[in-house]
Formats: sequence, structure tokens, C-alpha cells
Amino acid sequence: MDTSRSAPSGRYRTYRSTEGMAGPLTRMRATLSRLALWRKLHPPLSAGWLAGRFPHALRAGTFRQQRDYFLYVPTTVTRRERVPLLLMLHGCSQDARTFAEGTRMNELADQHGFIVLYPQQSLRANPLRCWNWFESRTRDGAGEAAAIATLVRDVARRYPVDRSRVYVAGISAGGAMTAILAFCYGGIFAACAIVAGVMYRAADSALGAAQAMRAGARLSPETTADEATRRVSRKFGFVPAMVMHGSRDTVVHPRNAEQIVGQFRKFAELVSTPPEPLAGPVEQCITSEGRSYQQRDYVRSDQVLLRSISVDGLGHAWSGGDERHRFNDAAQPDASRLIWDFVSSFRRPAPPRWPLIHFWFRYLRRYLR
Repeated sequence: MDTSRSAPSGRYRTYRSTEGMAGPLTRMRATLSRLALWRKLHPPLSAGWLAGRFPHALRAGTFRQQRDYFLYVPTTVTRRERVPLLLMLHGCSQDARTFAEGTRMNELADQHGFIVLYPQQSLRANPLRCWNWFESRTRDGAGEAAAIATLVRDVARRYPVDRSRVYVAGISAGGAMTAILAFCYGGIFAACAIVAGVMYRAADSALGAAQAMRAGARLSPETTADEATRRVSRKFGFVPAMVMHGSRDTVVHPRNAEQIVGQFRKFAELVSTPPEPLAGPVEQCITSEGRSYQQRDYVRSDQVLLRSISVDGLGHAWSGGDERHRFNDAAQPDASRLIWDFVSSFRRPAPPRWPLIHFWFRYLRRYLR
């Protein structure tokens, strides 16, 4: 009798044991389901050299406006953090890859953990791949300038970018476009660097652009800064800038660097409340392993907001670059490192993220009915 009763009792105990495990198993399945959904909505961050195109959708009449872009994401960057973004604008006769390799900016990105964005001009838009900084729409902040600004916003939305630390740097035509972005889209950028470029609104035609490159802009830097103050919303404020030029640049005359500095100084004064000029310059001659250079700093409240660097004997090139690529000079100083050291010291208040706004809107609509 005892044996015949023990079997059902054993089966009963086994059944109760399985039932007891059902709760944890159900919770585990639910957790795995949520994890799978999260991974689908938040896929792992791709790293390395990534290609894209902007604008993304090809609409009627936009074929000429489409351009490629490339993004460099260090392997150390994850979605759990917010990192700086540096926009790099190449010059004429360059493309994104040769600009990246020549400047070695991706190596610095690996060291300091920031993302680098390289828009690439289309041969359809300019046969020499020059940014059309002199076109009237672009000078006013539309055209190519607006397209680049839209691309920056899109990348900042899709990648883990700290929008208080978005910077822009460019050489030659890319430097001219950098000036436009600094004056017209100052709400995006925390700081900028212009290498062998020209000032904002230096020319209004291809012929005028060639003349400005040879001898400097005919317009007054102070007058154009005053006009920019009336055009640009004051909430954007002043974008701190580093201006770098070679003393023997025969493609873009060094006078242009002086004009850029004068324009930024005047703009910084006009957009401050009350108007306050930058103090300086504080000058020093710095000798590197390669070439010496003259550095002039303009300050406010003990902070350098504008820096001018003139490299002795440098032509139209990126100093400290890879000479295998055109418009790069291997001799020091290292322009990439000087640029990153300068721009990375600045932050700009970031606008609120739209998903957060939408969340609070839904919350208020639900509970205020």
C-alpha cells in the first residue's frame, strides 16, 4: 500500500516543481523578448569608415544636389555615451578620403574618442570638387551651406553625438564654407577652424572668388561683420575660431587670414551685450621641430575666443599632413592637433531632443484631459 501511494505522490511533487519554475521561465522569456525588441530598435553602432548620401531621398530635380558623405566612427564609441562631432570640409581637387588620409584626423579621433564627418562635393556641382561658397544662395546660408547643416543635424540625431560639442574645420574652399557655417549656423557649432580660407561674403561670383584668393576681398571685414549682425539671429552668438595660414601661400593670399580675423573680431564685439571688443592680441613665436609659427590670441574674460596662426614658409597646404596627398605638408606644426586642441575646449548649450518634447506633450495631453 505504501509503495502504491508513493508513486502518485512523487508524480505530484514533480508536477509542483515544474509549476514553480513556470514563473521564472515566463519572466525570462518576456525579458528576452524585450531585449530582442530593444536590439531591433537600437542596433549595435557601426564603426570605421562609413559611407552615405545626402539628401537621402532622390526627388525630381535633385540629382545635381546629391552628394556623398563619409563618417568615421572609432571602435571605442558606443551608444551609451555622447561624444563630440567634427565636420571636416575638403578643398578643391580633394575628396573625402584623401582629405581624411592627408590630415590624419581619424587617428586623432581614435585617440580622443570623437566622430568625424566628411561631406564630399559632387563633380556634377563643381568639376574641381570646390564648394560653391561664392554662390549667392550659399552665401546667404541656403544652397550647399543649408545642405551641409542639415546633414550635420541628421548625423547628430542618428549617432551618439553630444550636440554641445559639434565643431567644423575646413581648408581653402572648405575654409570659406566653414566661415559661412559659422556666421549662418552658429547655433549648431561650438567652435570652428579655417585653414587657408577666405572671409564670409568675400565674393559673389566665381571671378570675384578668384580675385579674393589672389589679393584678398575688396569688401571691408568690419562692414561685412556689421551686415552679418543684422542678418543673423543674435541667439546664435559668436563662434570661437582658429585661423591658420601659410606665410608663403600663393593660391590663397595670406591677407585673407588677416581679413578673417578682423571680421570675426568685429562680429564678436557686435553680438556681445553690451558690445565689447576682444582684447589682444597676445602674441608669441612658437618653434616646432619643423617650422616656427606666429600665434596671436584674442581674449575675453581670460578665455581665448579667436586664435590666428601664421606658419613660416608654409604654402597652400595642411601643415603636418601626409605629403602623399596633394595640399599636405609633412613638416610640423601638426594642424590637426592644433585645431582639435583649440575647438575641443568649447561647448555650446544643446537644444532639447525632440523625443523628450514629444514625451512630455503626450504626458500633458493624457493627464490634462
